[in-house]
Amino acid sequence: MTDAFAVVVAGGGTAGHITPMIAIADALRQADPDAAVTAVGTADGLETRLVPEAGYELRTIAKVPMPRRPSVDLLKLPFRFLSAVKAAGTILDDTHARAVLGVGGYVCTPVYLAARKRKLPIFIHEANARAGLANRVGARYAAGVGAAFSGTGLPGAKVVGMPMRGFVATMDRAAQRDAAREALGFTGDAPALVVTGGSSGAASINATIAASLPLLARAGVQVLHITGRGKAVLDTAGKPLAAAGYRQVEYVDSMDQAYAAADLIVARSGAGTVCELAVAGTPSVLVPLPIGNGEQRLNAADLVAAGGALLVEDAQFTTSYLANTLLPLLADKEALAAMGAAAKTQGKTDAAAVMAAMIRQGLGRTTPPPTTTGS
Repeated sequence: MTDAFAVVVAGGGTAGHITPMIAIADALRQADPDAAVTAVGTADGLETRLVPEAGYELRTIAKVPMPRRPSVDLLKLPFRFLSAVKAAGTILDDTHARAVLGVGGYVCTPVYLAARKRKLPIFIHEANARAGLANRVGARYAAGVGAAFSGTGLPGAKVVGMPMRGFVATMDRAAQRDAAREALGFTGDAPALVVTGGSSGAASINATIAASLPLLARAGVQVLHITGRGKAVLDTAGKPLAAAGYRQVEYVDSMDQAYAAADLIVARSGAGTVCELAVAGTPSVLVPLPIGNGEQRLNAADLVAAGGALLVEDAQFTTSYLANTLLPLLADKEALAAMGAAAKTQGKTDAAAVMAAMIRQGLGRTTPPPTTTGS
């Protein structure tokens, strides 16, 4: 039995940060049952639910975003940031952390700086094709950096894929299809369309789907619409929109069921979604977020180039697009099968294990990380 060691993992806000963080924590525990893993997040993100559900302790620090314009908040920023660094340091001291893993987001920069002050090794996983600010800061001091995509610009980054929990990484879409369709309310053999804007939802996608329900119904398409938390689609009476063959939910805990049940998925091209679609081998139409630094378009590039997905700009995702492109694709089983096979060639299933091995090797506890493999 090896001696116990403690690792602090940091990240939060959206499922795109939390899911890979938990996957790496799981892989650390699997490789080293004596590993004590503590997560650091904020008090208002999805981590407050997802981290405890996964069996890990969550400690929180204040979120310190950069104000978008000159204000009193901007003047307070240095004091708030220093307070967050101090709080992160307290957590590192309390847990006797020997290493820090960060996956990006507001919470990570204070943790990275607190770890550097204590001369703890920092490990980073970057989910997006274009690295965020926190990971660009942390990578300057990192002992190891993994990335889901190439071209992040982070020094020394190794492309490992997206860490994902075992029930997604090992899923068999064909074997799970019937049970997943039943669980998600799909009936018979009518085409099944799943629409998701991610855990935060996508108002523009939601609006187009709502406007297209008559079109989808006439085509005999069944729709599961994952609207995002707090983004239920309402009718003129203020009630959740209802229609034949249409079901909406705000969130789905087991996205592997959605990937297995769907003949086609419409989604934002968040890094986690793109990588999970590849591992699952599910055909998709990707609608990059039209704001930000363009990382979602970059996230989608390899999957689209391989033929596993179509890309459409947010402004072009309209009822006309559904009529002229999406519905003909849904009716073409051979084209969907070819897209699914192409998507599968882009999947990497062992990223969580590779990141866990990187951390353990950095602490002198294991052999070099395994070579990444496809699905």
